[in-house]
Amino acid sequence: MNAPINSSRRLLHQDGAVGVKVENMKPGITVVGSVNMDLVFRTPRMPVLGETISGREFREIPGGKGANQAVAAARQGGAVFFVGCVGDDGFATRSLASLQQDGIDTSAIRQVANCATGVAGIFVEDQGGNSIVLAAGANAELSIADIDAASSRIAHSKLLICQLETPLATVRHAIALAASQQVAVMLNPAPAQDLDDALLAQVTYLIVNETESAQLSGIAVTDQASAEQAAQKLLQRGVKAVLLTMGEHGVLVADSSGCRAFKGISVEVVDTTAAGDTFVGALAVGLANGLSLDQAAMDAQYAAALTVTQLGAQSSIPSLAQVQAFKQKLAA
Repeated sequence: MNAPINSSRRLLHQDGAVGVKVENMKPGITVVGSVNMDLVFRTPRMPVLGETISGREFREIPGGKGANQAVAAARQGGAVFFVGCVGDDGFATRSLASLQQDGIDTSAIRQVANCATGVAGIFVEDQGGNSIVLAAGANAELSIADIDAASSRIAHSKLLICQLETPLATVRHAIALAASQQVAVMLNPAPAQDLDDALLAQVTYLIVNETESAQLSGIAVTDQASAEQAAQKLLQRGVKAVLLTMGEHGVLVADSSGCRAFKGISVEVVDTTAAGDTFVGALAVGLANGLSLDQAAMDAQYAAALTVTQLGAQSSIPSLAQVQAFKQKLAA
């Protein structure tokens, strides 16, 4: 087990939030987001309303978009600091232990009394597609005070990653704090919801899939041309760079230099859960290490492709060594 990356001193506040005093801190990646326990059912197909079907297997796997992205970044070699909330149940204990095993600094994850840890019920069909139901639990308790308590770490990060499985007001506050300190902001607006231009103008990298892109741009993505139109619309709304992920069809990168399309990597799909989260975490590490946006996006696709070859969320996220071996195998 790698020791958690934590060169700072933990400070407890009366409201239960955790603050950190900066002391010779190594710049890294801060993730503000959700922690869930995924209850995963393998099924031959999705049940219809009112139907009971027999599943193939059931597993409990640590997940949550925030936690998945943090794990993906850590396994690609990033120094990751996590801000979030868990309940006071057994899922909390297991989730924290899993994050710490990957070397993630969990000192700013607040445990909420008399509250359940977030849970996701995930149905995975034989073709690899999934349907997910979320119960936010403690994720809904992540507060502006939690962000303020971790403000020093956010301000000294190379990059902040956020999603939308925690309260929007809290996410908005974290993004504003990072932007005010010239810290690059990476936003994965999932689950999809409407966002205003003022918030988007503070986002450096917006990572969206077809559904999220349509929600924010008003343009349905059905082909390359519509993908470019949607990306351009999002740039017009103030985002600095857009990465539109399209699964096996690859990723479209758009910024002030124009649009570039990168083909997807063909693999045998077992479960698409956490593929997008892996892309986000790997992309963040590439950028934090100084890669160009295009190179970081291409490298992140290899990590995401490996993820879909395994079942589950964090159980499927590859290590840097695995991604490197995969790239070498494809190049041979």
